Amino acid sequence: MLDSTFFDQVFWGNTVKAYFLFGGILFLGLVFKNIVSKLLSRLLFRLFRNFSNQSHNDAFVALLVKPIEIFILLSTLYLSINQLKHPLEVAVFHYSKLIGKTKELIPVTIGDCVDRIFLFMIILSFFWIVLRIIDFISHVLLYKASLTENKADDQLVPFLKELFKTIVIFIGFFTLLGFVFEVNVLTLITGLGIGGIAIALAAKESLENLIGSFTIFLDKPFTVGDLVKVDGVEGTVEKVGFRSTRIRTSEKTMATLPNRGMIDGVLENLSLRNSRKVSFVIGLTYETSSDSLRKIISEIESYINNHQGTSDDGNASFKSFGDSGLNVEVNYFVTELNATQFLKIRQEINLEIMDIVVRNKSDFAYPTQRLISDRPLNNATEKEVGNDATD
Repeated sequence: MLDSTFFDQVFWGNTVKAYFLFGGILFLGLVFKNIVSKLLSRLLFRLFRNFSNQSHNDAFVALLVKPIEIFILLSTLYLSINQLKHPLEVAVFHYSKLIGKTKELIPVTIGDCVDRIFLFMIILSFFWIVLRIIDFISHVLLYKASLTENKADDQLVPFLKELFKTIVIFIGFFTLLGFVFEVNVLTLITGLGIGGIAIALAAKESLENLIGSFTIFLDKPFTVGDLVKVDGVEGTVEKVGFRSTRIRTSEKTMATLPNRGMIDGVLENLSLRNSRKVSFVIGLTYETSSDSLRKIISEIESYINNHQGTSDDGNASFKSFGDSGLNVEVNYFVTELNATQFLKIRQEINLEIMDIVVRNKSDFAYPTQRLISDRPLNNATEKEVGNDATD
């Protein structure tokens, strides 16, 4: 059995007892940090039990277990190191502090540095936990929003998530300044009065985009999931943030547009339309008789208006005499908004128009030229000119 005097022996400025306490606390922290972090996560989840259901328990633990582990590890290291006296308990450097018009030199020891470093890390890990809790709350709110038909809440939840996380980060920043670096936060904020004006002017565009994001939420010109077109960019809205809106284009690229441009520019919400317009012009050869042309126009218009995928206000008309043929304009609206179905319906109508033209003994025109000469040409010359003209 060890003598009590053994624990009182001093090595490098510390007793054996202090070394044992250092090792014991550090060992327990490293061994049980995972178990304790999961236990604390499940206990903390009880605070949100009425807000969420039991199925969200695993998601909550997955979000919180890592930052709580770091928090426990840092706290354990801090407690264990504080069991020892630092062998170099002398001033390693000084820093100056202005007090009125005088300058005071304040000694900083190794112990002070260790305390400040650990305090800095512990505060960071604490606010990391708070940010993860915000992530969990937004996760639950997004799940509840997905159960409703209203898309406005799907858009609002990510915005509020970013807003509260930004507020927490600012609070954490000033907390670090106050507790770790001993900065008078109130004096600092007061001193930023004039500087704040300069910062506001420099951040004018960012402030305008932030105001634009609030305008989007209040006016609701679009919501997440809507198909929009603005400034030549067409795609599906995926996220509305503080500064910008992200749009997934038809080429599957991600376009980021400033919120100010989303509300100041001409924005088309294509998801709110009740049909898709198709408009084009076909050219028929000049050999087409007027009777055939009338029948072709009538049959095209009848087919379009009787098609189950279109509205009944389609039309076809003889538009003009073109350089190479008779121009017939066709306009109709497809009521199917799904892109794939829209393409199929448009293809069906185009193929039927081709059949209608052929059935009425006509053909589609293409660019041609005819050369007329008052001199007789031999066959070889006529063939050569004809080929050149056609080419």
